[in-house]
Amino acid sequence: MRTVAQPDVLARQGRNDETGHATGSLTAMRQEAEHCTRCPLYRNATQTVFGEGPRNAPVVFVGEQPGDQEDLAGKPFVGPAGRMFDKAMEEAGLDRSRAYVTNAVKHFKFEPRGKRRLHKRPNAGEVRACRFWLEGELAAIKPDLVVALGATAAQALALQAVAVTKMRGPFSFPQHKGFITVHPSSLLRAPDEESRQLAYRAFLKDLKRIGDLAPAIRA
Repeated sequence: MRTVAQPDVLARQGRNDETGHATGSLTAMRQEAEHCTRCPLYRNATQTVFGEGPRNAPVVFVGEQPGDQEDLAGKPFVGPAGRMFDKAMEEAGLDRSRAYVTNAVKHFKFEPRGKRRLHKRPNAGEVRACRFWLEGELAAIKPDLVVALGATAAQALALQAVAVTKMRGPFSFPQHKGFITVHPSSLLRAPDEESRQLAYRAFLKDLKRIGDLAPAIRA
């Protein structure tokens, strides 16, 4: 559980050079985000889970929020959905090590259920508060392409609700050349093996299109 940030840390979080987002290097932003109190989610999360990847990444993949395993490890995309993502990236011929991965919301939102912590979708206010960090990451990296994995990420980037099934594919976000696809966790929720395979093949097709749009991500 996070402790309350001291005043000097809160002051640094407000320093954005009038850009409306965090500024500085990814390392500096990551350190400041460790003490983030911009929304109430920090109170119950284990820690901030900031993005990871090369600072010159050609593609940034944006998910929804950390899951249970990510919250404990302090790293994005290390749980079941992350492993599905890694597998699909390799099969699609994309180099996972060249990608920067992050989330629209940097703290794990959950509902306690016995000893388990069940994922709970962030609300619009929480997504809006965390755009400060997401836009800071994107400004520092300046990727060729930003990929929204799922509806929450698409909402954070498009500044409005987006129907992933209708808008799936290349998409122009207000400040970034983009692409919308499903979150890999949706593949794990498929009701049966046939549905799972169909969803996985569609996700692979999207990843290959991403490689066409940003060839530098190819293995």
